[in-house]
Amino acid sequence: MMRLFLCGDVMTGRGIDQILPHPGDPVLHEPYAGSALTYVELAERTRGAIPRPVGYDYVWGDALVELEHAAPAARIINLETAITTSNDAEAKGINYRMHPRNAKVLTTAKIDCCVLANNHVLDWGERGLVETLQVLETARIPYAGAGRNFREAAAPAKIALANGQRLLIFGFGFESSGIPPAWSAGAKPGVNFIAEATEGAIGRIAKLLEMFACHGDICVASIHWGGNWGYEVNAAQRALAHDLIDIAGFHLVHGHSSHHAKAMEVYREKLVLYGCGDFLTDYEGIAGHEEFRSDLSIAYLPELKPTGALSTLRLVPFQMRRFRLRSTGPDDVEWLQRRLDRECATFGGHVVVNADRSLSLVW
Repeated sequence: MMRLFLCGDVMTGRGIDQILPHPGDPVLHEPYAGSALTYVELAERTRGAIPRPVGYDYVWGDALVELEHAAPAARIINLETAITTSNDAEAKGINYRMHPRNAKVLTTAKIDCCVLANNHVLDWGERGLVETLQVLETARIPYAGAGRNFREAAAPAKIALANGQRLLIFGFGFESSGIPPAWSAGAKPGVNFIAEATEGAIGRIAKLLEMFACHGDICVASIHWGGNWGYEVNAAQRALAHDLIDIAGFHLVHGHSSHHAKAMEVYREKLVLYGCGDFLTDYEGIAGHEEFRSDLSIAYLPELKPTGALSTLRLVPFQMRRFRLRSTGPDDVEWLQRRLDRECATFGGHVVVNADRSLSLVW
């Protein structure tokens, strides 16, 4: 049996970068704020003072203890920030970056794979993306979904497992998540971009597995798709998830982009996470969409059989407070259980609360 740690968006840039030991240039080009320090001030105004500088373990908080206890074979995140000192800001309204000297925030959490096929990794231009790749390579953290050219962006991150199998993580970024088509990798740096889930696109994705995967590999499709808010999983998304399993041959679909957790499905014994929500952000103190409770983060801990079939899925909720993940109280756990149970019922699943205040998917 193999246990994984999966989560949604890890946004260690902007405000979070400013409280780490080596904050970068705080200048922003947003209509809302001209400095990343504004996001620190908003959080402090809401919850109280945040110490500065903090250690690299600070932002992960109670999640680090849980991860050590769970001992996953691989820790996989969607890293939604550039790691760069580039000043080549894209004219897109919001630009995330973390100073390269703060990359230890990732190694402190023992991250095994950063998925980069998202709508923020090129916020500071191609130069910013290339520096991000260099920083991750220096830190020996595999990445997927972006690269210096198309082949590098399409290639999976490869992780050797204790039982002799390999875990392959492929990253795909869909236009529906806000990724500009111009960010598509080709002869130039970019992301593994997909405009829409056509039959041809599924065929191309299937060919990638044929190219890179061997018999016995466990393959994960990590996909950035859809909007930020709302629980709906439309028919096209569900069909795509099923095609990734039936046609392409993936064993798990790891969806992200939504700022809050969405439905989960077990389809032909394979896990589909339609939206993992945010995990680490600097959104604390920003008003709006409170009904979705984006302050609640989830660590997804699926256990897979050697065939890739799902055995169990445990979810550990956390709450972001003063830019730090802390264990949730019973009221928040019960709120999350009710909301996820409602959403998963459509897909034949139910969510229950465990004795330790974690959640489990029952199907």
